Amino acid sequence: MKLKIMKLNKLAIIPKYEHNDDSGLDLFSTEDVELLPGTTQLIHTGIAIELPQGTEAQVRPRSGLALKYSITVLNTPGTVDAGYRGEVGVILINHGKSSFQVLKGMKIAQMVITPIIHVDVQEVENLSETTRGNSGFGSTGMTV
Repeated sequence: MKLKIMKLNKLAIIPKYEHNDDSGLDLFSTEDVELLPGTTQLIHTGIAIELPQGTEAQVRPRSGLALKYSITVLNTPGTVDAGYRGEVGVILINHGKSSFQVLKGMKIAQMVITPIIHVDVQEVENLSETTRGNSGFGSTGMTV
């Protein structure tokens, strides 16, 4: 399966898998941005993609940025639809207490290519019964 990538910016770095068994391709910043505590910023990658039919790209956070600096992708996972041909952007948010400097060429997120399933939507009067029913939002309790 091929993913076509076009550079929109000479500073763009083509996404790549760091290791052979990684699920996500690294996405890189093309700009220097100061991300102040509590703020959100769209970070440019300088690339556009053409996804294979029947797939989507999910933009996900990098665990190291989240753990060490409280930086994450705000709309995680961000979805890139197969028909989109514009620049892939990453919405980062700083949940930390300190300013964070995004630098040109920095790995800022990862992009996972996944299959999509289209369903036929059917309105019904009732849903089937299950043991869980409508219990949610912590209904299974906390394990210590």
